[in-house]
This record gives sequence, C-alpha cells and structure tokens, in this order.
Amino acid sequence: MQALGGTAAFGATGFLQDDPTNVGMVYATGGLGDNSFNDMAHNGVQRAAEQFDVQFQNAEPGSPSDVATLQRRFARSQNPDYELICCIGFVQAEALRQNAQRFSDQKWMVVDTVVERPNVASYVFKEHLGSFQVGHLAGLMTTRDFSAGAGKTNDATTVGFVGGKEIPLIQKFEAGYLAGVQHANPDVNVLSAYAGAWNDPAKGQSIANSMYNNGADIIYHAAGGTGTGVFKAAQSNNRYAIGVDADQSRSLPEYADVILASMVKHVDEAVFRSIRNVTNGNFKGGRVYRLGLQKNGVEAVYGKELESAIPQEVKSALQRSEQKIVSGAISVPTKPSNVGGATTTTQ
Repeated sequence: MQALGGTAAFGATGFLQDDPTNVGMVYATGGLGDNSFNDMAHNGVQRAAEQFDVQFQNAEPGSPSDVATLQRRFARSQNPDYELICCIGFVQAEALRQNAQRFSDQKWMVVDTVVERPNVASYVFKEHLGSFQVGHLAGLMTTRDFSAGAGKTNDATTVGFVGGKEIPLIQKFEAGYLAGVQHANPDVNVLSAYAGAWNDPAKGQSIANSMYNNGADIIYHAAGGTGTGVFKAAQSNNRYAIGVDADQSRSLPEYADVILASMVKHVDEAVFRSIRNVTNGNFKGGRVYRLGLQKNGVEAVYGKELESAIPQEVKSALQRSEQKIVSGAISVPTKPSNVGGATTTTQ
C-alpha cells in the first residue's frame, strides 16, 4: 500500500491561500501511471487544483484489501481535514458502503459504481455507448484496404476485443463494441478474450498476438495497463488498436502510429465536477450521476497521427450513428449475450 504527496495549497493567483479545500484520492488497483483510468482521475483533481483553492493527497492501494484502510485514513484525518474523499473504481464499493455509514459526516464520491448512502455522490458512465462508436469504426475499417502509420488492414474481416477482468462493467465495453461492429457489417468476425488482470502488458501482448495471427487487423482493449501490450502487438504485427479511458494516442505517444482511436471515458470530468460541487456548496450526496455521449461522459476520439487518413465517409457514418444513439433510434445493449447476430470467438 502506497500513499503519495499531493499539491501545495496555491490558488489560481499563485499566492498561498488560507483554508483550502482538501481532497483525498483513493485510486483503483493498478495505480497511477496506467496512462488510462487512474491517470484520467488524477487529471481531474489536478484540474480542480488549478482552478480552485484545492490541495489533494493521493493514495494507491496495492491490492483490493488496502482500499478500506486508505478510505478510513482520509476520513479520520484532522490535519488536514478532508472535505471530500474520491474513491476511484468499482473495487471501492464494499469498503465505501461501510465507511460512508461509519463516517456519516464525511463527503464521498465514487466512480464506476453506485453506493446508496446519503453522503456519497456516485458517478457512472455509459461505456457501452462510446464502445459502440469505436466498434462501428472497427467494423467499417476492417472491410477497407487501409494503410497509414505503422499498420495496414488485411484481407480478413476480423477484429478483436481484449478485456481486463470479465466483470459486468467490462462486459458493457464488449457489448457496445460488438453491437457497433455488427451495425457496420454483420459479417465481421469478432475475437474476444479477457486477460484476468489490469496491469499485465505481457498477457495483453500475448492475447493480441494470437488475435492478429488469427486474422484480426484491429483490436479494442478495455484492460487498463494490460492494454499497453495490445499496442506493442499491434506495432509488431503492423496492425491497429483502439485505446480506452484516455486518448491513448496522446497519453502513450510511442504507439500513436497504430492507435486508430480511443474510447475516452471522462473520469477526469467526474472528479472535477465532484470537487467543484464541494467548493461551491453544491455537493449532493445520495445522487447518481450518469454520464454518456451528451454530458462529456464518453466519446470516440480519433488517434492524433491517424485521424487525417481515416476516410471522411467513415467519420460521417460515425456522426450519424452517434446522433441515432442520442435520439434513441439506436439502442445499445449492455451485455454481450444481448447482441443479436454477433459472431464472436472467445480466445
């Protein structure tokens, strides 16, 4: 279990401020430096510290068993007194249910799960909607003769999905992706596998290599740090990949030449909003905030090096499908088993 230092108590003017808002950050297992989920949360608290009189302290659990202790450490602290404790990731849920009840005067926020306590604000995302968009992209691109950056498509109409752990949350990513691929072309084959880990790039690379060898030319990962291995495999096989949570063509620029797009999940926005609500007196515990395509929650972002090479007709098709999702004309499933007609092979 590791705790790291936070910011100094400086306001927007750069002068030392009195009585800053103190925020405790308990990250998901896997820690900072994942260039994905945790780093997005860290970006959110950094943004809040730049805009408001906020200082923060980071804590990184080495395993799920550390989460409860770190939550309590922040809640018990009196110097400083943490006005808000941000709990990042679904692994926080069980400990938070107990600690929020035990420390009933403490304000909490949690990402990726709902904790029904009057002092907890829960932020969840419609990951399946953004995943549909990148699935639509993959389904359209695999049927094209495309070469740009370090990759190229092959003759097979096959794409892949690599998940971290096979849990309902990550199955939402898979379900949306499958539905998007099918929307583009129901004849595209999808290879799907779970690594069972969030920070095992070697496992991610091994799975992705197998998929590329079996005909996949584009792989979408929702696997945290494990996904770095997918990018390595894409480069070594001269194929493509799709990132997750952050714009990974920017957070991992060394792989930008194979990252077609990323399904950005604005965990940073959830953290920033929750801190802003505390600083302006608008914190509302007991509420669930659901962030989707319309609320700066999720979005498909093209890779910075490959965007210009992606055909305009493909981009226009994604714009149309996004509009249909927002209007309700397209309904996106949250479970892979509910994607009718999808052809999926489990690795």
